[in-house]
Amino acid sequence: MSFNSIYFVPLALAGLLALAPLSTVQAEQAQIVLGASVQLTGPIANTGRYYPDAYKLAVEKINAAGGLKVGGKTYKLALKLYDNQSDVNLGVRQYTQLVSHDKVNFLLGPYGSNFTVASSAVAEKYKVPMVEGGGASDEIFSRGFKYIFGTLAPGSGYFRSTVAMLTKLHPKPTSVALLCADDSFDVTLQKHTGPMLEKAGLHVVMNQRYHTNSTDFSALLSQIKSKKVDAILVGGHETEILNFLRQAKSLNVSPKMYAFTVGVPSEDFRKALGKDADYAFGMTAWLPSKALKDRWFGDAESFAAEYKTKYGYEPDYHAASGAAEVETIANAIEKANTLDPKKVRDAIAASNFDSLYGRVKFSPSGQIDLDQIVVQVQSGAVRPVFKGGAFIGHAQYPMRPWSSR
Repeated sequence: MSFNSIYFVPLALAGLLALAPLSTVQAEQAQIVLGASVQLTGPIANTGRYYPDAYKLAVEKINAAGGLKVGGKTYKLALKLYDNQSDVNLGVRQYTQLVSHDKVNFLLGPYGSNFTVASSAVAEKYKVPMVEGGGASDEIFSRGFKYIFGTLAPGSGYFRSTVAMLTKLHPKPTSVALLCADDSFDVTLQKHTGPMLEKAGLHVVMNQRYHTNSTDFSALLSQIKSKKVDAILVGGHETEILNFLRQAKSLNVSPKMYAFTVGVPSEDFRKALGKDADYAFGMTAWLPSKALKDRWFGDAESFAAEYKTKYGYEPDYHAASGAAEVETIANAIEKANTLDPKKVRDAIAASNFDSLYGRVKFSPSGQIDLDQIVVQVQSGAVRPVFKGGAFIGHAQYPMRPWSSR
């Protein structure tokens, strides 16, 4: 796909969204346009960038393989992307612009559950299928919507593998603190993880929320230190996790372990923290592997290599999930053999195929359910540790105190 088949919209956005793309598409080329509002700038752009980058690479790969054949005609995919500047309300207006004015064929998702909860209502209103890989909150899929599909596992179960691992560590943690942001995903996470910990026989001494985009965790960390908590589970965005760990070191808060929902699998996380990233546990539903076969990339390892070459940084599960969004729509279009939104929607719902991300098969609510792999940063590298109720690698536990590193 040439650069001319991607629309990039400027950052500034007037109230009526009277925006023109920075580049134009050759009119004679038959195209299927996928639209999305993504975080190119703003507080969560560091993770948000995985999505436009993955979208572009997947579209290029599909087009390089000949595009899509629909009704005897060959189409190339094109993208139209807006920058929502990490603003939920702006994102909703942009999705409305995409379907009502730009007339894109299908929608890809933003990053973040709050964004997806809001923008999926636009897809439902206009009956334009949206496949998203950036929002995992159960709230997105509990409203009976028919036009939203997600390639992330339910947020309610994100810490399931971590909790199972806690029960098998030696010595077993005797006290746990659960800290979650107050966005849609983390509220879901907190609601289900607390009872999960208690059912596992773990003593929850703190179960608290903090404001999304918080930068000061000193009060929470002081409580953790005073209670001598063994294990700390934190849900939030990567920037929040980075701030939390830096302040934990500054205050010398050294439990037996830290575990986080995001950040740990990311190359940027390790670069930002250096050796201070060691011992941190995280989770991922995806690791690059030749075993994950894919129609367009060959396998997940090949996808990861191409992604790193093209963008200069390693993909994590966000990028793989984003690429799977594009592949899901492409596969459904060919199965439906039409661009009719309702028929493509039905084909998406019936998806059952192997992708670089894993098997794409949606539940009746529209969400994939994949096991989380517990990973840990060990000597600057991400190592798989626990999956499916059993250790698959060595866990460095207990964590070495900050003062002795």
